[in-house]
Amino acid sequence: MSSLFPALAAGSNRQALRFGDRCLSHAELATAAGALAGRLRGADRVAVWATPTLETAVGVVAALLAGVPAVPVNPKTGARELEHIVSDSAPSLVLAAPGDELPPRLAGLDRTDVRVGIGVGTGDGSGHGAPLPEPSAGSPALVVYTSGTTGPPKGAVLPRRAVTTTLDALADAWQWTADDVLVHALPLFHVHGLILGVLGPLRRGGSVHHLGRFTTDAVARELAAGGTMFFGVPTMYHRIAEALPDDPALSKALSGARLLVSGSAALPVHDHERIAAATGRRVVERYGMTETLMNTSVRADGEPRPGTVGLPLDGVEVRLVGESGDEITAYDGESIGEIQVRGANLFTEYLNRPDATAAAFDGDWFRTGDMATRDPDGYVRIVGRKATDLIKSGGYKIGAGEIENALLDHPGVREAAVTGEPDADLGERIVAWIVPADSEHPPALDELARHVAGQLSAHKRPRELRLLDALPRNDMGKVMKRALHG
Repeated sequence: MSSLFPALAAGSNRQALRFGDRCLSHAELATAAGALAGRLRGADRVAVWATPTLETAVGVVAALLAGVPAVPVNPKTGARELEHIVSDSAPSLVLAAPGDELPPRLAGLDRTDVRVGIGVGTGDGSGHGAPLPEPSAGSPALVVYTSGTTGPPKGAVLPRRAVTTTLDALADAWQWTADDVLVHALPLFHVHGLILGVLGPLRRGGSVHHLGRFTTDAVARELAAGGTMFFGVPTMYHRIAEALPDDPALSKALSGARLLVSGSAALPVHDHERIAAATGRRVVERYGMTETLMNTSVRADGEPRPGTVGLPLDGVEVRLVGESGDEITAYDGESIGEIQVRGANLFTEYLNRPDATAAAFDGDWFRTGDMATRDPDGYVRIVGRKATDLIKSGGYKIGAGEIENALLDHPGVREAAVTGEPDADLGERIVAWIVPADSEHPPALDELARHVAGQLSAHKRPRELRLLDALPRNDMGKVMKRALHG
């Protein structure tokens, strides 16, 4: 049995996975995944039709047991992007639940149905009477495709050591044990929902309850029924914050959770404060990427300071680098630099893209493209993406994130995004994209400019206001700023 999942080898009868009213114990998961692993042995790569189901979890675990890299595929992927992913990764076959209808590009591959039921396989880790050998730590575990904001998605090859390093570092930071029951509704085609949200509980020997679809009622129900942790993205926490004033059951359930974690994008300070006021609990933020898995986090026993993503995880080195290429050593909460990281948590390469792989590194440091400052005690505070969130206006370097937090603190603002646009005088002018709380009576630009200048500095005030019905977001809830234009 693979050392990724020691609890499977032990054959525990404790619940491992629950999706809706369907569940598997660790022993049952070992049986189902072990049988499938035996059939996958020798494959180059396998695509996994990553629906939020037991079959997806079993399929990925089986591939890991067999030492075959899994390529999770977003079921909502468009035809052009799917063509690229399948052509680039060249999977030997596709894993899907029986009865799943696949798009033509995947339907043309050899297919293996993932069968979850009593009496499937032998439960020994292979389905054939002997455990499969454990692959090397450096061998590929998954190929996860990036969001493709600057071109076709790139396949980040994640080695087994990156998975184990990240999950064990999070176990240390979050005091994560086999007694924890994780509740979430995240998609299973990406790092957050799949590696942290499914493989994390399995490695600890605990349990995950997947909601299938996010609703605040489902969160309240599962946390009240024994859930100890909740993972979500800012969109989910925003909806929770909106619902809390009229939902005492939700407030009570969140108050009873051991740990609330937000990731995939920055959680606005306004939502932090609303949740804390209603529940007495602070949401913990962490920072990671497809290529690096997790880099930093606020610890379970640390200070959950809104607006920061905590300290580097065990085994991860973090540095900030300025435009000159020199490391920024000041921990002053003001000096902005690009986050670069190194450690065993890093990906190996972009599949079939040696040029992109080389460009992504400065020696052995990975260039994240994210901009941040560090507080005097080392807490990392992300201000945005280098390409879209660092605004150079009037000689100042300004992070869009802090302006967005200030705007969200205005009662007339429901959602906010900030971009920079060319300006003959300033270099770039600050543009605020606002979803108003009341569409009939939106706040005026001068009112918002005074509000921001009063909280931050005058040079950080927006110079232009654009009203929207909704901000464009991807499947993980991140605002797609490249879709915002005049």
